[in-house]
Amino acid sequence: MARDRYPMPQSYQYDVLIIGSGAAGLSVALNLPEHLRVCVISKADITSGATLWAQGGIAAVLDDDDSTEAHIRDTLDAGAGLCHEDAVRFTVENGRKSINWLIESGVDFTKDEHEKARYHLTREGGHSHRRIIHAADATGHAVSTSLTSQAAQKDNIDLLSNRVAVDLITNSKLALPGNRCVGAYILNLEDNHVELFRARFTVIATGGASKAYRYTTNPDGASGDGIAMAWRAGCRVANMEFNQFHPTCLYHPHAKSFLITEAVRGEGGLLKLPDGSRFMDRFDSRGELAPRDIVARAIDHEMKRLGADHLYLDISHKPADFVRHHFPTIYEKCLAFGIDITRDPIPVVPAAHYTCGGIMTDNRARTDINQLYAVGEAAFTGLHGANRMASNSLLECLVYGRAAAADIARRESDILAPPSAPDWDESKVRDSDEDVVISHNWDELRHFMWDYVGIVRTTKRLQRAKHRVDLLSREISEFYSNYRVSNDLLELRNLVTVADLIICSALQRRESRGLHYTLDFPGVLHETEDTVLYPVNYRTPSS
Repeated sequence: MARDRYPMPQSYQYDVLIIGSGAAGLSVALNLPEHLRVCVISKADITSGATLWAQGGIAAVLDDDDSTEAHIRDTLDAGAGLCHEDAVRFTVENGRKSINWLIESGVDFTKDEHEKARYHLTREGGHSHRRIIHAADATGHAVSTSLTSQAAQKDNIDLLSNRVAVDLITNSKLALPGNRCVGAYILNLEDNHVELFRARFTVIATGGASKAYRYTTNPDGASGDGIAMAWRAGCRVANMEFNQFHPTCLYHPHAKSFLITEAVRGEGGLLKLPDGSRFMDRFDSRGELAPRDIVARAIDHEMKRLGADHLYLDISHKPADFVRHHFPTIYEKCLAFGIDITRDPIPVVPAAHYTCGGIMTDNRARTDINQLYAVGEAAFTGLHGANRMASNSLLECLVYGRAAAADIARRESDILAPPSAPDWDESKVRDSDEDVVISHNWDELRHFMWDYVGIVRTTKRLQRAKHRVDLLSREISEFYSNYRVSNDLLELRNLVTVADLIICSALQRRESRGLHYTLDFPGVLHETEDTVLYPVNYRTPSS
């Protein structure tokens, strides 16, 4: 009977364990030497995650009239003085190579209507040139499916779905000398048992933490898993106060977090009040093409001023064929809700979209723990600064994913097999009979994060949020210690950790810069400084 209740735990060993199956994780996997055994795990289907939902495209210098220096300047400007110029230059200069790699991998980008030999490039907020290469308005889907198909054909890559990471395994947890990651404990959602994955190298590619907020453009993931695990393991995090709120998420009672790509504004879409009048020119000379933080605050301001539930994004003045051709996914989705975007304005609201901070890494995607890498939205590379510029995110996934793979390839002959580690012990916990506690805490967290740590902040709101997150942290820690782990419990545990990091970072920044806007400190300080948080178990990494 005991054998049935506690089956023999599964354990695996790989050269490289990649936690996350989006563009970041798959870019690492596909660029690794084929003699390495690689495992990519995904929470749900292997194509799930933030990449799948990306609509707009990928920013890269592909036009003769554009230049790397212009892309660098635009990114530095959007980042409000906090971008690391070396990271920006590294990313932009590797952009064309990364796009060419995607094309070679089978991504079918949209061609120019008038010159079929060229790819169509669109323009988005903050960009001075047309440099967004895209696959209609479903670029993420095209990238995700192409890379997944490529990975599925590789004999050295195992793609495992319906698995969620519980925690990283480090030498310190095993009472061994050295500052090294040697794998992770992974919950198999199909049988609800925790498996042991040992690896010579581990890569976090789990995305951001926008699910900490009540309204988000990414409902299926973004629960901060990788950031929280790395923090618990001893990694520094930086700039967690900068949460990007996408200005335009579809507002409809039956629409679940559907994003309206910035490319709609890039192709002439106008933001309007309920009376049909425009308003963005009152907030920024660039109007609808201002950076996202400015547009989101403007919409938030007008909604509060008018007491409106939403505003409108209107592209109906463009020819109907143009709209349907450029935005087929948005057209069909809105039409299903009775909104014909060729004739009607789209009701929109801001929603939590992108985490600009994360696990601190270098230009090789290395973290503070040896043999642990972080790529994509979970990482803080220095690229985004205080505000991510549109369509730089997928570019970052590709560039740093390939950089991580190259670094692992250089080092792999010197890294020994991981040491033995104990199986996950679930003999002292029991099944939860109070799942309502998880549900209640989940709702409370997302509500107070939206109300107190949202687009506009104050010190008093942040202090209230800190008090409530501390109470939740203690309650969830006790719950985690006594009950069998589940996906909901793990996500809630991670979101509470990340919410605390966001709040602590926001309290430290006594100015309004980029995505962090506080009524108590509306000005911008002359000095520019990252907000770096150190865990109690932080150790200086070796080279």
